[in-house]
Amino acid sequence: MRHTRVWAVGAAALVLGVTGPTSAAHAGPAAPDPARQALPAGDGWASDGTGTRGGAEAPASRVFTVTTWEGLRAALAVAGTEPRIVKVVGTLNATAAGCAAFEAPGYDFAAYLAAYDPAVWGYENEVSGEQEDLRAVSAKAQGKAIKAYVPANTTIVGVGRNAGITGGSLQVQGVDNVVVRNLTVESPLDCFPQWDPTDGATGAWNSEYDSVVVYGSTHVWIDHNTFTDGAHPDSSLPSYYGEPYQQHDGELDIVRGADLVTVSWNVFADHDKTLMIGNSDSAGATDRGKLRTTLHHNLFENVVERAPRVRFGKVDAYNNHFVVPGSAYSYSLGIGIESQLVAEKNAFTLTGGVQAGKILKKWKDAPVTTAGNLVNGAPVDLLAVHNAQFPGEVLRADAGWTPSLRTRVDAPQAVPGLVDHRAGAGRPR
Repeated sequence: MRHTRVWAVGAAALVLGVTGPTSAAHAGPAAPDPARQALPAGDGWASDGTGTRGGAEAPASRVFTVTTWEGLRAALAVAGTEPRIVKVVGTLNATAAGCAAFEAPGYDFAAYLAAYDPAVWGYENEVSGEQEDLRAVSAKAQGKAIKAYVPANTTIVGVGRNAGITGGSLQVQGVDNVVVRNLTVESPLDCFPQWDPTDGATGAWNSEYDSVVVYGSTHVWIDHNTFTDGAHPDSSLPSYYGEPYQQHDGELDIVRGADLVTVSWNVFADHDKTLMIGNSDSAGATDRGKLRTTLHHNLFENVVERAPRVRFGKVDAYNNHFVVPGSAYSYSLGIGIESQLVAEKNAFTLTGGVQAGKILKKWKDAPVTTAGNLVNGAPVDLLAVHNAQFPGEVLRADAGWTPSLRTRVDAPQAVPGLVDHRAGAGRPR
Protein backbone atom coordinates (compact mmCIF):
# COMPACT_ATOMS: atom_id res chain seq x y z
CA MET A 1 0.00 0.00 0.00
CA ARG A 2 1.52 3.31 -1.00
CA HIS A 3 1.65 6.11 1.53
CA THR A 4 0.57 9.58 0.41
CA ARG A 5 0.76 13.05 1.82
CA VAL A 6 -1.73 15.88 1.80
CA TRP A 7 -0.39 19.17 0.50
CA ALA A 8 -1.47 22.41 2.14
CA VAL A 9 -3.19 24.84 -0.20
CA GLY A 10 -1.11 27.69 1.20
CA ALA A 11 -1.14 31.24 -0.08
CA ALA A 12 -3.91 33.47 -1.36
CA ALA A 13 -5.59 32.20 -4.48
CA LEU A 14 -8.09 33.17 -7.11
CA VAL A 15 -10.44 30.24 -7.44
CA LEU A 16 -11.85 29.42 -10.87
CA GLY A 17 -14.88 27.17 -10.67
CA VAL A 18 -15.21 27.40 -6.87
CA THR A 19 -15.30 30.76 -5.06
CA GLY A 20 -13.54 34.12 -5.01
CA PRO A 21 -10.14 35.06 -3.52
CA THR A 22 -9.23 33.14 -0.38
CA SER A 23 -6.37 33.05 2.07
CA ALA A 24 -5.12 30.42 4.49
CA ALA A 25 -3.21 30.77 7.73
CA HIS A 26 -0.85 28.17 9.13
CA ALA A 27 -0.59 27.18 12.75
CA GLY A 28 3.01 26.79 13.78
CA PRO A 29 5.91 26.57 11.33
CA ALA A 30 4.68 26.55 7.76
CA ALA A 31 5.52 23.56 5.62
CA PRO A 32 7.15 24.44 2.30
CA ASP A 33 4.48 25.30 -0.24
CA PRO A 34 5.08 22.92 -3.16
CA ALA A 35 3.51 25.46 -5.49
CA ARG A 36 6.41 27.81 -4.76
CA GLN A 37 9.22 25.30 -4.85
CA ALA A 38 11.85 25.78 -7.54
CA LEU A 39 13.94 23.02 -9.05
CA PRO A 40 16.99 22.65 -6.79
CA ALA A 41 20.33 23.80 -8.16
CA GLY A 42 22.14 21.03 -10.00
CA ASP A 43 19.03 18.84 -10.32
CA GLY A 44 19.28 17.70 -13.90
CA TRP A 45 19.32 19.49 -17.21
CA ALA A 46 16.46 21.85 -16.28
CA SER A 47 18.75 23.42 -13.65
CA ASP A 48 21.25 24.50 -16.30
CA GLY A 49 21.67 28.21 -16.98
CA THR A 50 18.84 30.24 -15.46
CA GLY A 51 17.30 27.18 -13.80
CA THR A 52 13.60 26.38 -13.48
CA ARG A 53 11.33 28.19 -11.02
CA GLY A 54 8.00 28.14 -12.81
CA GLY A 55 5.62 30.52 -11.08
CA ALA A 56 7.37 30.42 -7.69
CA GLU A 57 7.40 34.23 -7.39
CA ALA A 58 3.78 34.74 -8.46
CA PRO A 59 1.92 37.49 -6.57
CA ALA A 60 -1.39 36.58 -4.94
CA SER A 61 -3.25 38.13 -7.86
CA ARG A 62 -1.73 35.52 -10.19
CA VAL A 63 -2.42 32.44 -8.08
CA PHE A 64 -5.45 30.54 -9.36
CA THR A 65 -7.26 27.55 -7.92
CA VAL A 66 -9.25 25.56 -10.46
CA THR A 67 -11.80 22.77 -10.14
CA THR A 68 -12.83 22.28 -13.78
CA TRP A 69 -11.06 21.78 -17.10
CA GLU A 70 -12.58 25.02 -18.36
CA GLY A 71 -11.24 26.78 -15.26
CA LEU A 72 -7.75 25.47 -15.94
CA ARG A 73 -7.81 26.71 -19.52
CA ALA A 74 -9.10 30.10 -18.36
CA ALA A 75 -6.32 30.43 -15.76
CA LEU A 76 -3.68 29.58 -18.34
CA ALA A 77 -5.20 32.07 -20.79
CA VAL A 78 -4.92 35.06 -18.44
CA ALA A 79 -2.74 37.60 -20.24
CA GLY A 80 0.87 38.29 -19.35
CA THR A 81 4.05 36.30 -18.82
CA GLU A 82 4.57 37.30 -15.20
CA PRO A 83 4.86 34.25 -12.90
CA ARG A 84 1.60 32.41 -12.27
CA ILE A 85 0.59 29.44 -10.15
CA VAL A 86 -2.38 27.25 -11.04
CA LYS A 87 -3.55 24.94 -8.27
CA VAL A 88 -5.67 21.98 -9.31
CA VAL A 89 -8.29 20.72 -6.86
CA GLY A 90 -9.96 17.40 -7.65
CA THR A 91 -10.02 15.77 -11.07
CA LEU A 92 -10.47 17.96 -14.13
CA ASN A 93 -12.32 16.07 -16.87
CA ALA A 94 -11.65 17.41 -20.35
CA THR A 95 -14.14 15.06 -22.00
CA ALA A 96 -16.97 15.05 -19.48
CA ALA A 97 -19.56 15.49 -22.25
CA GLY A 98 -18.38 12.33 -24.02
CA CYS A 99 -17.18 11.69 -27.55
CA ALA A 100 -20.57 12.51 -29.06
CA ALA A 101 -20.00 16.17 -28.18
CA PHE A 102 -17.22 16.35 -30.79
CA GLU A 103 -18.87 14.44 -33.63
CA ALA A 104 -19.39 16.32 -36.87
CA PRO A 105 -22.95 16.12 -38.26
CA GLY A 106 -23.16 13.10 -40.51
CA TYR A 107 -20.23 11.22 -39.01
CA ASP A 108 -21.12 7.62 -38.29
CA PHE A 109 -18.59 5.10 -37.05
CA ALA A 110 -20.53 2.14 -38.42
CA ALA A 111 -20.52 3.81 -41.84
CA TYR A 112 -16.78 4.49 -41.44
CA LEU A 113 -16.13 0.81 -40.75
CA ALA A 114 -18.21 -0.25 -43.73
CA ALA A 115 -16.53 2.21 -46.10
CA TYR A 116 -12.95 1.30 -45.24
CA ASP A 117 -13.24 -2.41 -44.55
CA PRO A 118 -10.11 -3.93 -46.12
CA ALA A 119 -12.35 -6.40 -47.95
CA VAL A 120 -13.78 -3.38 -49.76
CA TRP A 121 -11.03 -0.74 -49.64
CA GLY A 122 -7.94 -2.93 -49.66
CA TYR A 123 -4.52 -2.11 -48.22
CA GLU A 124 -2.85 -0.18 -51.02
CA ASN A 125 -4.28 3.33 -50.51
CA GLU A 126 -4.84 5.60 -47.54
CA VAL A 127 -8.48 6.18 -46.69
CA SER A 128 -10.35 9.12 -48.22
CA GLY A 129 -13.92 10.18 -48.80
CA GLU A 130 -16.88 11.53 -46.86
CA GLN A 131 -16.58 9.51 -43.65
CA GLU A 132 -12.82 10.10 -43.40
CA ASP A 133 -13.39 13.84 -43.91
CA LEU A 134 -16.03 13.86 -41.18
CA ARG A 135 -13.77 11.85 -38.88
CA ALA A 136 -11.04 14.47 -39.38
CA VAL A 137 -13.46 17.31 -38.56
CA SER A 138 -14.58 15.46 -35.43
CA ALA A 139 -10.98 14.84 -34.39
CA LYS A 140 -10.16 18.52 -34.85
CA ALA A 141 -13.04 19.46 -32.55
CA GLN A 142 -11.79 17.07 -29.88
CA GLY A 143 -8.24 18.36 -30.18
CA LYS A 144 -9.38 21.96 -29.75
CA ALA A 145 -11.35 21.07 -26.63
CA ILE A 146 -8.83 18.89 -24.80
CA LYS A 147 -5.60 20.83 -25.31
CA ALA A 148 -4.50 23.36 -22.69
CA TYR A 149 -1.56 25.60 -23.59
CA VAL A 150 0.81 26.38 -20.74
CA PRO A 151 2.45 29.84 -20.84
CA ALA A 152 5.95 30.74 -19.68
CA ASN A 153 6.78 31.16 -15.99
CA THR A 154 3.98 28.87 -14.83
CA THR A 155 3.61 26.23 -12.14
CA ILE A 156 0.68 23.81 -12.38
CA VAL A 157 0.36 21.87 -9.15
CA GLY A 158 -2.17 19.46 -7.72
CA VAL A 159 -3.53 20.06 -4.24
CA GLY A 160 -3.79 17.06 -1.95
CA ARG A 161 -3.84 13.39 -2.84
CA ASN A 162 -6.51 13.31 -5.52
CA ALA A 163 -5.74 16.12 -7.94
CA GLY A 164 -5.49 15.27 -11.59
CA ILE A 165 -6.54 15.55 -15.20
CA THR A 166 -8.60 13.07 -17.20
CA GLY A 167 -8.79 13.21 -20.97
CA GLY A 168 -6.78 16.41 -21.34
CA SER A 169 -3.44 17.21 -22.95
CA LEU A 170 -1.08 19.80 -21.47
CA GLN A 171 0.80 21.58 -24.25
CA VAL A 172 4.07 23.18 -23.15
CA GLN A 173 4.86 24.75 -26.47
CA GLY A 174 7.50 27.34 -27.33
CA VAL A 175 7.90 28.72 -23.80
CA ASP A 176 10.47 28.82 -20.99
CA ASN A 177 10.30 28.03 -17.29
CA VAL A 178 7.41 25.65 -16.55
CA VAL A 179 6.78 23.31 -13.61
CA VAL A 180 4.15 20.53 -13.53
CA ARG A 181 3.78 18.71 -10.19
CA ASN A 182 1.55 16.40 -8.17
CA LEU A 183 -1.03 15.48 -10.79
CA THR A 184 -2.52 12.11 -11.66
CA VAL A 185 -2.89 12.34 -15.42
CA GLU A 186 -5.10 9.80 -17.16
CA SER A 187 -4.15 9.47 -20.81
CA PRO A 188 -6.47 11.19 -23.28
CA LEU A 189 -8.70 8.75 -25.13
CA ASP A 190 -8.80 9.57 -28.83
CA CYS A 191 -12.46 9.41 -29.82
CA PHE A 192 -11.66 9.27 -33.54
CA PRO A 193 -8.59 7.16 -34.37
CA GLN A 194 -7.71 6.99 -38.05
CA TRP A 195 -7.51 3.72 -39.95
CA ASP A 196 -4.38 3.51 -42.09
CA PRO A 197 -4.46 0.43 -44.34
CA THR A 198 -0.90 1.17 -45.51
CA ASP A 199 0.60 1.02 -42.00
CA GLY A 200 2.31 -2.38 -41.93
CA ALA A 201 1.17 -5.52 -43.67
CA THR A 202 -2.34 -5.51 -42.22
CA GLY A 203 -2.98 -1.83 -41.46
CA ALA A 204 -3.27 -0.09 -38.10
CA TRP A 205 -5.41 2.31 -36.10
CA ASN A 206 -3.46 5.47 -35.23
CA SER A 207 -4.34 7.87 -32.44
CA GLU A 208 -3.43 11.39 -31.33
CA TYR A 209 -2.97 13.26 -28.03
CA ASP A 210 -0.24 12.85 -25.43
CA SER A 211 -0.86 13.56 -21.77
CA VAL A 212 1.93 16.15 -21.67
CA VAL A 213 3.84 17.51 -24.67
CA VAL A 214 7.00 19.60 -24.27
CA TYR A 215 7.40 21.10 -27.74
CA GLY A 216 10.20 23.57 -28.46
CA SER A 217 10.29 24.68 -24.80
CA THR A 218 13.16 25.11 -22.34
CA HIS A 219 13.61 24.77 -18.58
CA VAL A 220 10.75 22.38 -17.82
CA TRP A 221 10.43 20.37 -14.60
CA ILE A 222 7.99 17.42 -14.52
CA ASP A 223 7.90 16.16 -10.93
CA HIS A 224 5.87 13.81 -8.71
CA ASN A 225 3.12 13.06 -11.21
CA THR A 226 1.39 9.77 -11.99
CA PHE A 227 0.74 8.98 -15.65
CA THR A 228 -1.67 6.14 -16.37
CA ASP A 229 -4.32 4.85 -18.76
CA GLY A 230 -6.67 4.79 -15.78
CA ALA A 231 -10.15 3.51 -16.55
CA HIS A 232 -9.30 2.74 -20.17
CA PRO A 233 -6.30 0.38 -20.39
CA ASP A 234 -5.43 -0.89 -23.84
CA SER A 235 -6.68 -4.32 -22.79
CA SER A 236 -10.21 -2.90 -22.52
CA LEU A 237 -10.26 -1.45 -26.03
CA PRO A 238 -11.91 -3.28 -28.95
CA SER A 239 -10.44 -4.47 -32.25
CA TYR A 240 -11.65 -3.74 -35.76
CA TYR A 241 -10.42 -5.26 -39.01
CA GLY A 242 -8.42 -7.63 -36.81
CA GLU A 243 -6.29 -4.80 -35.39
CA PRO A 244 -6.41 -3.17 -31.93
CA TYR A 245 -8.47 0.01 -31.91
CA GLN A 246 -5.65 2.12 -30.47
CA GLN A 247 -7.00 5.19 -28.68
CA HIS A 248 -3.87 6.18 -26.74
CA ASP A 249 -0.70 7.92 -27.83
CA GLY A 250 2.14 8.86 -25.45
CA GLU A 251 2.23 9.82 -21.79
CA LEU A 252 5.05 12.36 -22.14
CA ASP A 253 6.69 13.62 -25.34
CA ILE A 254 9.73 15.94 -25.41
CA VAL A 255 10.10 17.05 -29.01
CA ARG A 256 10.87 19.64 -31.70
CA GLY A 257 13.81 21.47 -30.19
CA ALA A 258 12.73 21.16 -26.57
CA ASP A 259 15.71 21.43 -24.24
CA LEU A 260 16.77 21.44 -20.59
CA VAL A 261 14.12 19.19 -19.07
CA THR A 262 14.15 17.34 -15.74
CA VAL A 263 11.68 14.49 -15.19
CA SER A 264 11.85 13.33 -11.56
CA TRP A 265 9.93 11.16 -9.10
CA ASN A 266 7.06 10.34 -11.48
CA VAL A 267 5.14 7.12 -12.05
CA PHE A 268 4.54 5.98 -15.63
CA ALA A 269 2.20 3.00 -15.47
CA ASP A 270 0.22 0.55 -17.59
CA HIS A 271 0.85 2.12 -20.99
CA ASP A 272 2.25 1.17 -24.38
CA LYS A 273 4.25 3.97 -26.04
CA THR A 274 5.27 5.87 -22.95
CA LEU A 275 7.96 8.56 -23.21
CA MET A 276 9.55 9.83 -26.40
CA ILE A 277 12.47 12.26 -26.61
CA GLY A 278 12.66 13.38 -30.23
CA ASN A 279 9.89 12.32 -32.58
CA SER A 280 11.52 12.15 -36.01
CA ASP A 281 14.77 10.97 -37.54
CA SER A 282 14.52 13.89 -39.97
CA ALA A 283 14.31 16.59 -37.25
CA GLY A 284 18.06 17.12 -36.91
CA ALA A 285 17.78 20.78 -37.90
CA THR A 286 15.70 21.52 -34.80
CA ASP A 287 16.79 18.74 -32.42
CA ARG A 288 20.53 18.35 -32.87
CA GLY A 289 22.30 19.76 -29.80
CA LYS A 290 19.00 19.99 -27.89
CA LEU A 291 16.57 17.55 -26.24
CA ARG A 292 18.87 17.47 -23.18
CA THR A 293 16.82 15.65 -20.56
CA THR A 294 17.36 14.12 -17.13
CA LEU A 295 15.23 11.22 -15.89
CA HIS A 296 15.75 10.24 -12.27
CA HIS A 297 13.84 8.43 -9.53
CA ASN A 298 10.92 7.56 -11.81
CA LEU A 299 8.92 4.34 -11.69
CA PHE A 300 8.14 2.73 -15.04
CA GLU A 301 5.62 0.02 -14.19
CA ASN A 302 4.10 -2.33 -16.75
CA VAL A 303 4.91 -0.15 -19.73
CA VAL A 304 5.51 -1.83 -23.07
CA GLU A 305 8.09 0.47 -24.66
CA ARG A 306 9.68 3.95 -24.87
CA ALA A 307 10.92 4.41 -21.33
CA PRO A 308 12.30 6.43 -23.05
CA ARG A 309 13.00 6.22 -26.78
CA VAL A 310 15.69 8.80 -27.59
CA ARG A 311 16.76 10.66 -30.70
CA PHE A 312 19.56 13.25 -30.84
CA GLY A 313 19.56 14.30 -27.18
CA LYS A 314 22.02 13.91 -24.34
CA VAL A 315 19.81 12.03 -21.89
CA ASP A 316 20.79 11.12 -18.34
CA ALA A 317 18.69 8.27 -16.90
CA TYR A 318 19.70 7.25 -13.39
CA ASN A 319 18.08 5.81 -10.26
CA ASN A 320 14.89 4.80 -12.07
CA HIS A 321 12.99 1.60 -11.30
CA PHE A 322 11.61 -0.41 -14.21
CA VAL A 323 9.03 -3.07 -13.38
CA VAL A 324 8.77 -4.98 -16.63
CA PRO A 325 5.64 -6.87 -17.71
CA GLY A 326 5.82 -10.28 -19.30
CA SER A 327 4.60 -11.13 -22.78
CA ALA A 328 3.55 -7.61 -23.78
CA TYR A 329 7.01 -6.13 -23.18
CA SER A 330 9.01 -4.73 -26.09
CA TYR A 331 11.93 -2.77 -24.56
CA SER A 332 12.73 0.01 -22.09
CA LEU A 333 15.57 2.17 -23.43
CA GLY A 334 15.39 2.93 -27.14
CA ILE A 335 18.61 4.05 -28.83
CA GLY A 336 17.78 6.27 -31.80
CA ILE A 337 19.58 8.44 -34.31
CA GLU A 338 22.47 10.48 -32.85
CA SER A 339 21.25 9.82 -29.30
CA GLN A 340 23.67 9.99 -26.37
CA LEU A 341 21.98 8.09 -23.56
CA VAL A 342 23.66 7.51 -20.21
CA ALA A 343 21.85 4.88 -18.11
CA GLU A 344 23.41 4.40 -14.69
CA LYS A 345 22.41 2.93 -11.33
CA ASN A 346 18.91 1.95 -12.39
CA ALA A 347 17.02 -1.09 -11.11
CA PHE A 348 15.10 -3.45 -13.40
CA THR A 349 12.60 -5.97 -12.09
CA LEU A 350 11.94 -8.45 -14.90
CA THR A 351 9.01 -10.86 -14.80
CA GLY A 352 7.46 -13.45 -17.07
CA GLY A 353 10.77 -14.81 -18.34
CA VAL A 354 11.86 -11.54 -19.99
CA GLN A 355 15.60 -11.60 -20.71
CA ALA A 356 17.82 -8.66 -19.79
CA GLY A 357 19.02 -8.27 -23.37
CA LYS A 358 15.63 -6.75 -24.28
CA ILE A 359 16.07 -3.75 -21.97
CA LEU A 360 18.00 -1.90 -24.69
CA LYS A 361 16.66 -1.53 -28.22
CA LYS A 362 18.71 -0.41 -31.20
CA TRP A 363 16.75 1.77 -33.61
CA LYS A 364 19.75 3.47 -35.21
CA ASP A 365 23.50 3.30 -34.70
CA ALA A 366 24.40 5.48 -31.71
CA PRO A 367 26.60 5.02 -28.63
CA VAL A 368 25.22 4.36 -25.16
CA THR A 369 26.75 4.34 -21.69
CA THR A 370 25.45 1.79 -19.19
CA ALA A 371 26.97 1.31 -15.74
CA GLY A 372 25.99 0.15 -12.28
CA ASN A 373 22.56 -1.18 -13.23
CA LEU A 374 20.83 -4.05 -11.44
CA VAL A 375 18.50 -6.65 -12.93
CA ASN A 376 16.43 -8.53 -10.35
CA GLY A 377 18.92 -7.41 -7.73
CA ALA A 378 22.09 -8.54 -9.51
CA PRO A 379 24.62 -6.39 -11.40
CA VAL A 380 24.21 -6.71 -15.17
CA ASP A 381 26.09 -5.12 -18.05
CA LEU A 382 23.08 -4.06 -20.11
CA LEU A 383 25.13 -3.40 -23.22
CA ALA A 384 26.92 -6.75 -23.12
CA VAL A 385 23.77 -8.81 -22.61
CA HIS A 386 21.95 -6.92 -25.36
CA ASN A 387 24.75 -7.47 -27.85
CA ALA A 388 24.94 -11.15 -26.93
CA GLN A 389 21.19 -11.68 -27.31
CA PHE A 390 20.89 -9.61 -30.51
CA PRO A 391 24.15 -10.03 -32.46
CA GLY A 392 22.55 -8.45 -35.51
CA GLU A 393 21.75 -5.26 -33.57
CA VAL A 394 25.04 -4.54 -31.81
CA LEU A 395 25.21 -1.25 -29.90
CA ARG A 396 28.36 0.78 -29.34
CA ALA A 397 29.66 1.76 -25.91
CA ASP A 398 30.38 5.26 -24.56
CA ALA A 399 27.83 8.02 -25.10
CA GLY A 400 30.70 10.50 -25.18
CA TRP A 401 29.77 12.69 -22.21
CA THR A 402 29.64 12.53 -18.42
CA PRO A 403 26.59 13.89 -16.58
CA SER A 404 27.39 16.49 -13.94
CA LEU A 405 23.94 17.92 -13.12
CA ARG A 406 22.88 15.48 -10.42
CA THR A 407 21.99 16.04 -6.77
CA ARG A 408 21.35 12.83 -4.83
CA VAL A 409 22.50 9.62 -6.46
CA ASP A 410 21.36 6.50 -4.64
CA ALA A 411 22.83 3.04 -4.73
CA PRO A 412 20.84 0.94 -7.21
CA GLN A 413 20.06 -1.56 -4.43
CA ALA A 414 18.05 1.20 -2.70
CA VAL A 415 16.20 2.37 -5.79
CA PRO A 416 13.16 0.03 -5.76
CA GLY A 417 12.30 0.84 -2.16
CA LEU A 418 12.86 4.57 -2.53
CA VAL A 419 11.12 5.02 -5.84
CA ASP A 420 8.17 2.70 -5.23
CA HIS A 421 7.30 4.51 -1.99
CA ARG A 422 8.10 8.11 -2.93
CA ALA A 423 7.41 8.56 -6.64
CA GLY A 424 4.12 9.72 -8.08
CA ALA A 425 1.34 12.15 -7.26
CA GLY A 426 0.50 12.88 -3.63
CA ARG A 427 4.08 12.52 -2.41
CA PRO A 428 5.84 15.87 -2.66
CA ARG A 429 9.00 16.37 -0.65
